Amino acid sequence: MTRPTFLIVFCALALLPLPALARLTGPPVVVKKSQVRDLSAIRSSKVLRVLVNQSRNSSGQVQGEQIGVEYHRLSAFEQYLNGHSRDGQQLTLKIIPKSKDQLLAALQRGEGDLVAPGEILDTSAARGIDASEPITSHVPLIVVGIKGERGFKHVEQLSGRTVALTTGSAADEAVHQLNQTLALRKLPPVNIEWVDPSLAVEDVLEMVQVGVYHLTVVEQPIAERWSKVMPKLRVDRSLMLSNSGDMNWYVRHDATMLRASIDRFLKQYQVPSDENLAFEKAYRGLYQLHYPLATEDRQRLEKLRPVLQRCADQQGMDWLNLAALAFKESALNPGIRGGGNATGLLQITPSAAQRVGVDDIHNVDGNVLAGAKYLALIRRKFFSSSRFNERERMAFVMAAYNLGPERVQTMREEARRRGLNPYQWFFQVERVAAEQEGPGVVSYVNSVNKYYLAFDRERGSLEGPVPAPPQKKSASQNSR
Repeated sequence: MTRPTFLIVFCALALLPLPALARLTGPPVVVKKSQVRDLSAIRSSKVLRVLVNQSRNSSGQVQGEQIGVEYHRLSAFEQYLNGHSRDGQQLTLKIIPKSKDQLLAALQRGEGDLVAPGEILDTSAARGIDASEPITSHVPLIVVGIKGERGFKHVEQLSGRTVALTTGSAADEAVHQLNQTLALRKLPPVNIEWVDPSLAVEDVLEMVQVGVYHLTVVEQPIAERWSKVMPKLRVDRSLMLSNSGDMNWYVRHDATMLRASIDRFLKQYQVPSDENLAFEKAYRGLYQLHYPLATEDRQRLEKLRPVLQRCADQQGMDWLNLAALAFKESALNPGIRGGGNATGLLQITPSAAQRVGVDDIHNVDGNVLAGAKYLALIRRKFFSSSRFNERERMAFVMAAYNLGPERVQTMREEARRRGLNPYQWFFQVERVAAEQEGPGVVSYVNSVNKYYLAFDRERGSLEGPVPAPPQKKSASQNSR
């Protein structure tokens, strides 16, 4: 190939579109690479850094109490290591939450010493990573739906259906294999809807429970655990997509002593008999989402749409954020009265309204205008940085609307101090909020976010068809 021809081909390839990448759950954090730390170095530092899946299933906290299933095992491992210390030197755990699809890469970069995901991880692309002995072997992947709808007993019944999955879900490969089987039988494939990164597996299960999503596929232990908290879930135990995956912990390949200690510990570890009781007690009552797209609610939203769109456009925001907030605050009922003088569709207080120059909040227009202006003020004054992605930005704005912006800023500073990402509400700053304020504000922001995502899935039907532009009259029509 001649040099001019090579340059032409090279330039053409450079202009080709890059493949789409899954959006990360918050801004990327630049971390310097570090050397592998084996057990002796960990003991010297007195800290074992544990990368955990940020899902509340495995690493959740409620008012500072560690509830996620991996915490019990990790706490026992901490005691095990300290009990086998030759010089009596004690170490403590440092919990580092990451999204599931980022855990192994963070371990490779040296951000932690151990990964404890609490779910099946796909390690096919990982290099230099060793798995522990299985915590649970041959974990079934099963279908979860809502009670009252048709259950499934045969894989052919899933043909043409859609399952909602989180990024990094172990069900991805299982669905791919199932689709190959369906193709051989000339049946339509199972479709995957990849959900927003702000949703963890338990969030998807809640949205299945209320009917926003119809189906998901998860590890059976996870389905069983959350079905105790979400009683409307239907767990199709008789239909198993796969049972080839194991649940493990993971370390860097050169951390041989740490790996050996983990395996010895796991051999003798006994799961506490009351482990799920604490889990159920902590989360029961927190997952109370309502289906926001029922016929009556759609009709209410259609009537309110003009004022919501107008006020949102004036403040440069998505009107569905206002709609989601209104559904959470008042169930789209403009006449509702709340505590602390909060009133109307957006439950705004007179003092907050006066802060943005609105005096009358007892009519729909004034109430929505005051709420939209107050949200815009919070966003502009406290959360305007380009380091926020838009879902995280709105999560902070909603948290500030609920708690007050100054309080949320204090939480961000505490999160920064702990090594959490201060630009990520979901699974990061919300940990501080749950500890300091209780689960209420976390549940509040999660609900508003889920209502937004539910509305956004139906944006086309909610906004209606775009009116066609007026047609120009022909010369013959103009002469009439």
